[in-house]
Amino acid sequence: MDAMTQAVILEERYCARNYAPLPVVLARGQGAYLWDTQGRRYVDMMSAYSAASHGHAHPRILAVLAAQARRLAVPSRAYYNDQLGPFLKDLCTVSGLDAALPMNTGAEAVETAIKAARRWAYRVKRVARDQAEIVVASGNFHGRTTTIVGFSSEADYRDDFGPFTPGFRSVPFGDLAAMERAIGPNTAAILVEPVQGEAGIVVPPRGWLTGLRRICDARGVLLILDEVQSGLGRTGAWFAFEHDDIRPDGLILGKALGGGVLPVSAFVGRRDVMDVFTPGSHGSTFGGNPLAAAVGREALAIIRDEGLVERSRDLGAHALARLRAIDSPALKEIRGRGLWIGVEFDPRVASARLVCERLLARGVLSKETHGTVVRLAPPLIIARDDLDWALDQFAAVVAELSPRRRPAAA
Repeated sequence: MDAMTQAVILEERYCARNYAPLPVVLARGQGAYLWDTQGRRYVDMMSAYSAASHGHAHPRILAVLAAQARRLAVPSRAYYNDQLGPFLKDLCTVSGLDAALPMNTGAEAVETAIKAARRWAYRVKRVARDQAEIVVASGNFHGRTTTIVGFSSEADYRDDFGPFTPGFRSVPFGDLAAMERAIGPNTAAILVEPVQGEAGIVVPPRGWLTGLRRICDARGVLLILDEVQSGLGRTGAWFAFEHDDIRPDGLILGKALGGGVLPVSAFVGRRDVMDVFTPGSHGSTFGGNPLAAAVGREALAIIRDEGLVERSRDLGAHALARLRAIDSPALKEIRGRGLWIGVEFDPRVASARLVCERLLARGVLSKETHGTVVRLAPPLIIARDDLDWALDQFAAVVAELSPRRRPAAA
């Protein structure tokens, strides 16, 4: 039995089937490349949902990881450590916000934001106890905890996981008027993704975030942005909110913050929002440990030093132009910002899963969402030649699957 077959058999035997992986067993990664157990190389056009934005095995990340692991990894937040303060200072500086609460996963950071918004509503806005509401957008993906899936509009995320936590109102993504109508005297916050990732890289109408900022200011409501996937250079800006020249009251970060080696997340906010937390009101055994803090700080420094924001902007514009030049009835829409692109296929022609399987056969790794959209989100360090090669393979797959056009009548 070869290594690939054995790995698949063991995972299917012992792992809960909450994923449906593509038929490849990965064993090694370097930069924008991944290798399977048989030694075949692939171009990574997924980058672990932005968690591998720095590429795989970045030498600076690995050096900091090893050095800090030898010094001190997890002593508990019951004590100060020499890495957390410098990390959070850098995070607040780059985001333009005042304070941060470190966690591990993106979902944990979202839960932290929800707790902050509710306590802020009661202690600062003076909403009646247990009446606070948070307005969210349909099509959202903020994680998979029971609180979060409770306000998802996706049936598969909710099915048989109830009862769900009350206190959320959902309105259509991008509909500014609907957002404003949903706000009432008990509204604590609007919680949205500035670009919806899991929904298929859905970019809102121009001016939507600016409008949300105006409405929140006028109505005394917090604007909290989930940039777990869109933040840290993915859209061609440090944060997606910068495209609209606004600043949120709270910002949720994760994925790329861990440099591709650790789960690192944080909720960052203005001072009056963060000051609602008191000793014992929230915490995490691993959140803010010195190993994670050292890696997170280096991850921020690499984005700056290697110009990854600018690379995402320039290569993203190049990729979008190339994709939009493909003339095929198989393609319904191409959406994106920076190196974060969703290509929607006509389901009558091909499923997105089939496209990803064809790409896999050609040495390109991607992943479908919602059955019709293929996501293209390579590491921000990807070389232009590698990006072009992957786009060539994508165009070839589209050509293979495209129905032949009938010649025009004479």
